Amino acid sequence: MEYGVLALWLACYLLLLYAGGTVATALFPRFADRGVSLGVPVAVSVLWLVTYFVGRLTLTVGVWLGVAVLAVSAAVAARSNGAVDSRAYAEAAGVFALAFLFLVWVRALDPAIVPLGGEKFLDFGLLQSLLRADSLPLEDVWFAGEPVAYYYGGHLAAAILTRLTGTAGQYAYNLALAGFYATLVTAAYGLAGAVASDRGLPRRLAAGLTAFFVGFASNLSTPARFVIWLLPDGLGQTVATRAGYELEGLATGPDSFSYWDASRVIDDTAGDFATYEPGAALVIDEFPLFAWLNGDLHAHMMSTGFLLLAAALCFSYYQTPASERWRRLALLFGALPAVGGVMAVTNTWSFPSIGGLALLTVTVAPADPTTLLPRGLGRKLRVDSAGQEGVRIGMGLAVAVGVLALGLLWSLPFWLGPASGREIAVLPDRTSLFELLAVHGVFVVPFWLYLYAQTGRAVGWESARIVGLLAVAGAALAATLDVAAVGLLLPLLVGAWLFARSPTIGRTVDAVPAVADGGDRPVGFEAVLILAGAGLVLLVEFVFVRENIGRMNTVFKTYMQVWVLWGVAVGPVLVWLVTRWRPSGERARTWTRTGTRALVVLLVCSASLYGAFALSNHVESADDPTLDGLAYLDDEHPAEAEAIRWLDATVDGRPNIVTAAPAGYHWNPAEGEGASAPASLTGIPTVAGWHHEAQYRNATVYDERVADVETIYTGEATAQRRLLREYDVRYVYVGPVERERYGEITVDRVGGVTVAKRTDGVTIYRVHPEQL
Repeated sequence: MEYGVLALWLACYLLLLYAGGTVATALFPRFADRGVSLGVPVAVSVLWLVTYFVGRLTLTVGVWLGVAVLAVSAAVAARSNGAVDSRAYAEAAGVFALAFLFLVWVRALDPAIVPLGGEKFLDFGLLQSLLRADSLPLEDVWFAGEPVAYYYGGHLAAAILTRLTGTAGQYAYNLALAGFYATLVTAAYGLAGAVASDRGLPRRLAAGLTAFFVGFASNLSTPARFVIWLLPDGLGQTVATRAGYELEGLATGPDSFSYWDASRVIDDTAGDFATYEPGAALVIDEFPLFAWLNGDLHAHMMSTGFLLLAAALCFSYYQTPASERWRRLALLFGALPAVGGVMAVTNTWSFPSIGGLALLTVTVAPADPTTLLPRGLGRKLRVDSAGQEGVRIGMGLAVAVGVLALGLLWSLPFWLGPASGREIAVLPDRTSLFELLAVHGVFVVPFWLYLYAQTGRAVGWESARIVGLLAVAGAALAATLDVAAVGLLLPLLVGAWLFARSPTIGRTVDAVPAVADGGDRPVGFEAVLILAGAGLVLLVEFVFVRENIGRMNTVFKTYMQVWVLWGVAVGPVLVWLVTRWRPSGERARTWTRTGTRALVVLLVCSASLYGAFALSNHVESADDPTLDGLAYLDDEHPAEAEAIRWLDATVDGRPNIVTAAPAGYHWNPAEGEGASAPASLTGIPTVAGWHHEAQYRNATVYDERVADVETIYTGEATAQRRLLREYDVRYVYVGPVERERYGEITVDRVGGVTVAKRTDGVTIYRVHPEQL
């Protein structure tokens, strides 16, 4: 175990937490901890933005200039707002360190950067490319000579920290993973605590529950399968059939548990399945613990901390009174678009969510949105109550458009580069009620109960029961009509919206006087998060990005956002149910108090079952702990390990190489499958790499390169010389995969091609362009 580099990265993150936390005091002055828990995403955003733009000239200067800008910003903030509270910093640092060390332990037991079971080769290739690059835009590691056609902002953030710490890429990969995880958990902890504190709820209890649900909890498919296993055989088979589960995996016993099953709950047959079996569970419904356990350094994971930073900025606006117009404008059109710019390049799928959060926040915030306008114009737009909602929604839409437009400007170089062309499609295969409850039930159940409790406080418990029964009946009817999501989520959307926009609800009917839980409003900012998550889930039931694998990516990239947003909301919601829900009547109050506590215990225990099984299996199958993601090469690919390490250590910069193509998710030399390993593991661009390039660009240009690669290996000398010059090739890699794929290799007969490195299984040829 590499304890020295581990300590270095943890110290670096805690320093970023302090510096970013100091800047955060200007952004979140009304948070319980003044925003210190969001210090890492704040600090990384500053570093990232400076590096991203200055890096067009030189990345090295960009990184160190970013450090200087962060230091100056922290000094100015400290002088204006005072130093970070030491207790708040200690609390946030403790949460961060605990989460960081937990994930380091998980990754150290299974650190391997392998092509199968995810896209680690893509992620590591991008990281290695950024460590080798002198400037941006980044050259594509799988399409030499062209800018990368993929969102790489999170990898840039990891590369910045890697450069600052002077760490080798194979260690930085796993340490960066742990850092992104700890950033998410700490930001969720702080934001949930701020939301709870704003409503007079126990802050640490709400924050702790949120940290659990965001960082460790799973969906309900694992406990459902466990219950099926506990049932008698006949009954278990019946329940499994009704729920849409195959009687396999954990449903047949703990020994058959697979950590993979919980991330493939939804069965979807939409799309063109030319290369997939019809009926295969292709929709990915990941949650954070699965994602980080699987270990991709992927966009949908790295963007979560920035998504919560955007949500925190929206909450800061929500807290700010109408009289502080300039602060509200600065949050909406200064800080929020900058984070949107980071998000656009980090995970483009999450970029529209920034606008959605802005729309919802401006519309339901206590401050009248017309007060953002110049006084005269704002006065003209203030109308009677009948038109007030229309004005609010219109202002929210206008702000969302403005935020996204400015976010586009912050990320403009990314949009000007190559982009893959994909169509928007509608009406995919929709998700069943059982699938929705398995994936989202851990949040939907307490949210439904929360809104039911608010309904009882508003209109009385008899009326609330009628409303609740109608909602349940509507959900059942919607499920029979194949629109289960409408029945399940529409009550959340309607209820959260009405309560967020009704400042006097909860004051007139309840026999128990309302407590001071968020001013005059029955709900707080958690309603915005509930609305945002429900809107995203409902959206992808009817609209998706068309790909040859249906709506897999649409659900995949969207559901992670839903989990994070709802995870922050569920902590305050559960704490409110336990501490504030007091229906009329002593007996009802006793039952409610007991029932809500039992619900919390049941949810925590159920959602912990996956982690208990997964981590136990993880430990049992682990070798000696290490953070070296390439340590497996010597054992599993001894014929190529030395050659790949030679390329990485000896070859400077990013000269183009040639490796076998096409490539995919398998590294099996006996079958001629190489996964572009020499390029993916070094960051040195190859002429044609993984088949994803056909998706990023188009199949025609990719196939042309694949054909050219074959010619380079096996063609006539004249054609080989022409192609080596055309693609500016400096090294030709001939290993077991190339020999199996192409048979007789002839490139070594070309004048100007000499041996640069020979090992037991690989020959690397150097191309001398002046001799071609």
